Amino acid sequence: MPRNSAASANRKNDIVSAAIEVFAEVGYYRATTAQVAQRAQISQPYVFRFFATKEALLVEALEVSWTRILDAFRNVIGRASREQLEKELIETYTQIMESNKSEILLQMQAQTIQEEVVAQVMRKGFSDVREMVLNAFKQADLDRPEERTLLFLARGMLCNISMSLSLPELIAMDK
Repeated sequence: MPRNSAASANRKNDIVSAAIEVFAEVGYYRATTAQVAQRAQISQPYVFRFFATKEALLVEALEVSWTRILDAFRNVIGRASREQLEKELIETYTQIMESNKSEILLQMQAQTIQEEVVAQVMRKGFSDVREMVLNAFKQADLDRPEERTLLFLARGMLCNISMSLSLPELIAMDK
């Protein structure tokens, strides 16, 4: 990749990272591209060099967040034993929540955004995760893979709520 292309790709990533943080902190509707530019330490017009609209920036930010989850789950599925698969997926998601809290908060907010392109990204993300986990549970020959997948996804949503409300007791379990 030529030097300018690499620098350009890095700046685009910086903008997306800044957008994730700003959108998660103040909400998509209250956030401005000026705030994103300031966080990325660039000019506002430079944001529009990469993203025609704030919505396009949101879509890219959501796609990045779903890709992170899918890549991490794919890694677990590729190496985890049958006995450890579910446990390692849960641990991996917990690590993602801890290290990428803004992405999870952004996904939670995006569930309420009615614009069709955003809804499509969210549907695809959830569907992809569901399909990946269900297929992994089936291939591992785990009992009741559909039910386990449903419970896995429900647990993830409860973890998200617990994190966003700072209510760890929602997910506390006796050991």
